[in-house]
Amino acid sequence: MYKVQRKLSRRRLNAVNKGLIGLIDLGSAKVVCFILQFTPGIEKRYELDEGTFLPKNVAFRIIGVATTRSRGLKLGEIEEIEEVQKAIRTVVQAAQKMAGVLLEDVLVSFSGGEPKSYGVVGNTKIAGRQVTEYDIGNALTNCDIPEYGVSREVVHALPVNFSLDNRTGLMDPRGHLGEELTVDLHLMTVEKNIVDNVIQAISGCHLDLAGLCFAPYLAGTSSLTEDELQLGAACVDLGAGISGVTIFLKKQMVYGGTVAMGGSHVTNDITKAFNISFESAERIKNLHGGLISTSRDDRDLIEVINNIHEKIMISRSELIGVIRPRIEEIFEEVSEQLMAAGFANLANKNVILTGGASRLPGLFEVASKILDCSVRIGKPLRVQGLPHAANGPDFAAAVGLALHAGHPQDECWDFNVSLAKSGARKINGVLKWFVENW
Repeated sequence: MYKVQRKLSRRRLNAVNKGLIGLIDLGSAKVVCFILQFTPGIEKRYELDEGTFLPKNVAFRIIGVATTRSRGLKLGEIEEIEEVQKAIRTVVQAAQKMAGVLLEDVLVSFSGGEPKSYGVVGNTKIAGRQVTEYDIGNALTNCDIPEYGVSREVVHALPVNFSLDNRTGLMDPRGHLGEELTVDLHLMTVEKNIVDNVIQAISGCHLDLAGLCFAPYLAGTSSLTEDELQLGAACVDLGAGISGVTIFLKKQMVYGGTVAMGGSHVTNDITKAFNISFESAERIKNLHGGLISTSRDDRDLIEVINNIHEKIMISRSELIGVIRPRIEEIFEEVSEQLMAAGFANLANKNVILTGGASRLPGLFEVASKILDCSVRIGKPLRVQGLPHAANGPDFAAAVGLALHAGHPQDECWDFNVSLAKSGARKINGVLKWFVENW
């Protein structure tokens, strides 16, 4: 995967020079495509031989936006490649028509694959008095990479902290003077077959893959404020088939995971409770759903056709009684993940909710009670000029992908290192370990 990611970085650099790149977010409910037009300096071209680092802060604007109903995806993972390819072609063609361009290179985000986070450490003696990229590469090479298994693949390898002698908390040690450099690396792995299926789906649409990203990570980068990213916060991306959980500290993702439940599970509960179609259940959930019942809700009746074509009347309080237990179950599992990751060790325990399911009325109150911390509903913050329809919490991952394209985070494969080493232990309580050592 190290060699593959280096190749993808080269493709992304080519896309920046060409001025266009497509962004595809593969969700369980919808597939989103943005087309970004880069606007670098007139005379500036990024040369392939000036190093593997991707350019930072490249100006861009979104010139094409399209969405379509998701097909062939379940729990954030590809089940039917041909159906997924049909959805990708549909959304790419619509975005191309809006922008008036043809796409070649795309960045893709996904949320499945049972992600696992590892915290590892590497160190090296500095070759000279001044830290260079060579020293950083040596420290990363010396990281004790855990044996995550042949069935898993590294999707993110983020150097989240550097220490130089007795100084820690360095984001970029290049140019500093010292004798010994230590790097803390956050490694995220997913199931290998998920990555293979995404690559096959994209190549079958005659598009060139320029990068793969974990969607809940992107949702956090687009929805958290600068203070939340710096001081520490968690982002819960409530999708249709899966809910992503990420934790940020000092502007770095230090934990990532998922809960295998989302908004579609709520819809399925409504379908079974009232014997109605999935489409009808989704409609009444969006129009009349909620989590906090009042005395008036017993009198608010909803007319719907059941599966035997009879008109039935459902009170809103009955609907809330079906929705709330599943939402509570989701947040109880989220709470368990945050506790296992050591979220309680953060000084500022803030949780930001994104994703389509975060639109449910009353979600804020229920989440605050179960998670026992400060909660707010988030939406994309850092991209101006988005269409109003694409500016809500359900587009947080897609907007995060745009930010990632214009300002990518340095990863392990941006340096001359090898991830071939193995044999180290997994560090349990990744976040707790980072907090104690920073």
